[in-house]
Amino acid sequence: MPGDDLRTTIQRSVLRFIAGVVLHNQQVSQRVGLAASDSQVLSLLNLHGPLTPGRLAETTGLTTGTVTGVIDRLERGGYVRRERDTADRRKVLVTPVAEAVAPLAEHYRQHGEHLDAVLRARDPDQLRVIADFLAELTDPASAPPSSAGGRGGGTTSSSGS
Repeated sequence: MPGDDLRTTIQRSVLRFIAGVVLHNQQVSQRVGLAASDSQVLSLLNLHGPLTPGRLAETTGLTTGTVTGVIDRLERGGYVRRERDTADRRKVLVTPVAEAVAPLAEHYRQHGEHLDAVLRARDPDQLRVIADFLAELTDPASAPPSSAGGRGGGTTSSSGS
């Protein structure tokens, strides 16, 4: 079938990318004295902003008990604060402490610069394809119907995500 080799190449590249990110995150976590799950929760908080512990559990797939332990460790380390939601005082939000999290960014700076250089080398049409592809990978509900311009039906195999 046309494109099978290219699909295989892309799938392998994505898996190598994921493995590289996981290993790099593990190394950074060890350097700064965090567990890998603690580091991932910090990444999610930096990406999404303050979240409730329940939402963190949903987002990470961790149990609420495990998330509580992660939050406790991060709070003791000064990386996060538990704050009451101003809109609903019954809710607690986990908020990253910018001053504590900022030094972690240096460990990811080189990867960010490389990503920026790769993206700057692409034209807007290529960037749209990449953005759509990543959106479909991270949120399968955003995938277009398979009849949409011949796209959308190419991601039929799953790799345990």
